Amino acid sequence: MKRFLIAVGLIIALGVAAVAGGYAYWQHRLAAPIALDEPALYQVPAGAGFNQVLRQLEAEGIIQARWPFQLLARLEPEQVPRLRVGEYQLVPGMSGMELVALLGSNNVVTYPLTIPEGWTFRQMRALLDSAPKLENRTAEMSDDEVMALLGREGTFPEGWFFPDTYRYHLGMSDVDILRQSLSRMERILEEVWEQRDDDLTIDTPYEALIMASLIERETGAPEERREIAGVFKRRMEQGMRLQTDPTIIYGMGERYQGRITRADIREATPYNTYVIDGLPPTPIAMPGRASLEAAVNPLPGETLYFVSRGDGTHHFSRTLREHNNAVNRYIRNR
Repeated sequence: MKRFLIAVGLIIALGVAAVAGGYAYWQHRLAAPIALDEPALYQVPAGAGFNQVLRQLEAEGIIQARWPFQLLARLEPEQVPRLRVGEYQLVPGMSGMELVALLGSNNVVTYPLTIPEGWTFRQMRALLDSAPKLENRTAEMSDDEVMALLGREGTFPEGWFFPDTYRYHLGMSDVDILRQSLSRMERILEEVWEQRDDDLTIDTPYEALIMASLIERETGAPEERREIAGVFKRRMEQGMRLQTDPTIIYGMGERYQGRITRADIREATPYNTYVIDGLPPTPIAMPGRASLEAAVNPLPGETLYFVSRGDGTHHFSRTLREHNNAVNRYIRNR
């Protein structure tokens, strides 16, 4: 009997040792570094399950075997996160457990997409169409259809998208960028309008958006934006036409080839501020925050005219005679 009990004890001890050894080996395999010599991208495809991803990782030689992770999913399912579609940056030395955690995290690889200030909606759409790894859902849609998809049916799109650098990841679409940009412009326009001067010649946030687009297209010099806004304000107060060349260009559309002729200046388009009174009917570009702020906080003064110096800045004048002299100096002589 005594020998029997000793034998049973030995068997139990060996079993416990085997289980402990197996557990330690399993944990060792989970903690072992993945088989990479240099950083690499790994993509979790849409609809992929954990076992499918494990098979792919094993096939690509990133992990040596998938069974430790399959066992993990059975014994400790709380340790296995829900996988997220996207691309992930794998680095040499990371453990298998760190890999599993990464594939369920928000640390997906992202790409920048910059929409410059002063661009048109047509230019923005072309950029979205060409962005790598960004799903394109609107390529075959008209502008009206795009705005309806965004919940703004009947809204003319120009000016309503905030120019900035946005980041996207695999699995996102152009609609995601458009929604972000539209939401930001609406929010920033509301903030800026709340801080407007009391004696403006514009009456609505939309008119501020139009005015800001003119300012954006007229100058790239930050220090000039409020002064240009002041010129436009005073011209409107005195019943003068705004006479800003970018509105001619916008009204010409794709006919514009880099040069404005006398016939273009006289052409009666809805946007030509040499012909129409007041503001054009819509924005002509996407203004940045600085131009929006300038539109509602124009610089006081007496100037009524400005002309480009040819270096990105402008000469401002109070009288037509002074302006004509500046035109001769900076335009006609050049």
